[in-house]
Formats: sequence, structure tokens, C-alpha cells
Amino acid sequence: MLFQKTKIAGSAILTVILLSVISNAQDPTPSPVEDDEPVSVFTEEIKMNVSAFDRHGKFVANVKKEDLVILEDNRLHQPSSVRRVPANVLIVMDTGGEMRIAKSYPQTQKTAINLINQLSRENYIALIGYNNKAEIVTEWTKDKDKLISGLRGKLSIGKRSLFVNGLALAAEYLKNSEFDNKHLILISDGTDSLNRIDALNEVMNNLLSTSITVHVISYTGLELAAFRPKASGATKPKTKPMAGGGTGGLPPGVGNPTGGGSKMTINLDKEMIKAYKAREKALENGGEFLLSLAESTSGLFLLPDDEDEMLRKTKLIVKAVDSNYVVTYTPKRPLSESPNGEVRIVEISSKRPGLQVLARRKLVVKNGAEQ
Repeated sequence: MLFQKTKIAGSAILTVILLSVISNAQDPTPSPVEDDEPVSVFTEEIKMNVSAFDRHGKFVANVKKEDLVILEDNRLHQPSSVRRVPANVLIVMDTGGEMRIAKSYPQTQKTAINLINQLSRENYIALIGYNNKAEIVTEWTKDKDKLISGLRGKLSIGKRSLFVNGLALAAEYLKNSEFDNKHLILISDGTDSLNRIDALNEVMNNLLSTSITVHVISYTGLELAAFRPKASGATKPKTKPMAGGGTGGLPPGVGNPTGGGSKMTINLDKEMIKAYKAREKALENGGEFLLSLAESTSGLFLLPDDEDEMLRKTKLIVKAVDSNYVVTYTPKRPLSESPNGEVRIVEISSKRPGLQVLARRKLVVKNGAEQ
């Protein structure tokens, strides 16, 4: 929930006692007492996740309201609260797609296990997988053995990649979770088999109306590196040199004057090249979407060059999640008075020497619906 409305009800009781003094005095009779209608006062509270480190990159455990500066559309605000609470961490895994080379089920599984093993045991973690459909693999739990068992036993593979379905399910599931500190980690290339751009943007705006922070471990770079040569129509197969310096068991100089390597091959199948180019464009768009989503929710975007880097850099996301505070403030310009879909930019920084705090979020106002 991005902002919270608190209802404070009060009543003013007016009691009038009429005393009649007459000869042969009688007992005074009070007039009836009636309560006024309750008076309702609504306050809005915006929540944001903020990571705090010192200049050496170590977590700072004693951040106070007085340490922070909040700017909403460049207008100064004061924090209402700064709290350390456990996190709900939802890991969403892309395990499908008609054309994929670098994106693999085993690599996605290993990356998710790396995240699970490194996250604090105070956090509740859940898993969602999507391919031909989106489904919850493991419900919220602190039991890491249960999470890994579910990952290995329930995560499926499919021919399609319904990214919109996975992201929509994740947003709804996280919105209904227990803690205010909410993080979504996507292991994905950001492509949708049905190319539903409008639906994807709608899901993104729904996420931007919440306090959910989205982190991304993107397959985009790995997939593009594999598809760009194919889309150009000319590829150089990776043929491992054999003993003696030749290829394919041939001696040097036979079939290859250089004595090693492989020849360039030209693909004359225009329809196949067209499909490769479409995949290349989809990957570029998917990468841009993932980057925008992470930046707009104050999350991390990781674009590894190889599988080892993908595994190593999981610790950066873990560090960001486990160093989080939940910061709240009341907007000076009420959200309830803003048009639906209005965009605000919220930035939080530090005014305390040595404290490194930086968060920037795009906030989309969603009036007329539960936040």
C-alpha cells in the first residue's frame, strides 16, 4: 500500500440541564442528550523503501527522521517515521519463450537459489514462475529448505513467456502481503510472447502506485549477444580446435588454410532472419522496460555479461533488500485531490555526514481504487 488513510472519529456531546425552581420544588429533569454525527479526518501516508550505508558501504543501523530530506516534485517534506521491519521478498522467474538461447531453466534456478541462500532469515520469501502461465511456486515462508525444494520440484518450463501475466500476479500477490517493506526480484528478459505493450504498461503503472521496490536480474544482454549475429544473417560457429590445430579432426591446412577456427556461414533463409530480427527488437524493448521499472521504483537493475556474473551479482540485490528502512511522510498536496494517473517524483537523501541514503521513485496516483 503506497498511502494509508486513517479515520479519526470524534463526537461533541452537548448536555443541557434545565433547572426549574418553582414553589413546591420538583426534581430537575435533564433534556435528552444526543451525539453529533462523527467527524471524519483523513490523513495520507506515503511509504518508500530506503537503503542506508556509510561511506564504506556498510549498513547503518541507527537512521532517524532527522537524518533524512524528502523532496516530492522538488517540494520539501519531513519524514513521519523511519522504521526497520522485515521484508516480503517475491522472486519471479521467467522459464519460457519460443526463441531463447542464453536464458535457461538451470541458470534461472541457480540464480534464485543464490538469492534465497543469501537473504536474511528475518524475511518472508515467496516464488512465482511464469511461462505458458503464471503460478505461485511457493507461498510466503522463512523456511529456505522449503523454498529450494519447491523451486526444484514445482517450477515448470514452457514454450511461451507470458511476462504480463507473471508481473500482474506478482503485483497483486505482493500488495496483499504482510509487511510494508516489499521487494520484487525479476529474473527475466522482459519479453512477452503476445507482445502486449499496453497491458504491460498498465501493470507497470499499477506497480508505481504501490510502495513495492522492483529489482531486476536481466537476461537481455546475454540473449542479445546470442541473437544479434543471427539477425545479421552471418554467423561464425564456435568450433573448438581439435588436437593438432585442425578442426573437426582434420589436419592443419585441410578444409581450413589457417589451420584452426571456423568459416563464416551465411543464412539465406529470409523468414528465419526476419524472426531473429523480431526477437532482437523484442529483447531491446524488454531490456528498456525492465530498466525503467527498476529505476522508477528505486530498485537495482543488473545486466550481467555471463552466467557467472549473474550469480555473483545477486549479492548486490540482497544487500539492498537487507539494508532497507521504510520511510513514511504525509504529502502537502493530498493524493486524493490529484487527477487519476498523475505522476510525482519523490526523492529521499541524507543530511547526516557520512550517511549514504539515496532513493528516487516515480509515483503514479491511483484514485478511486484500493492502493
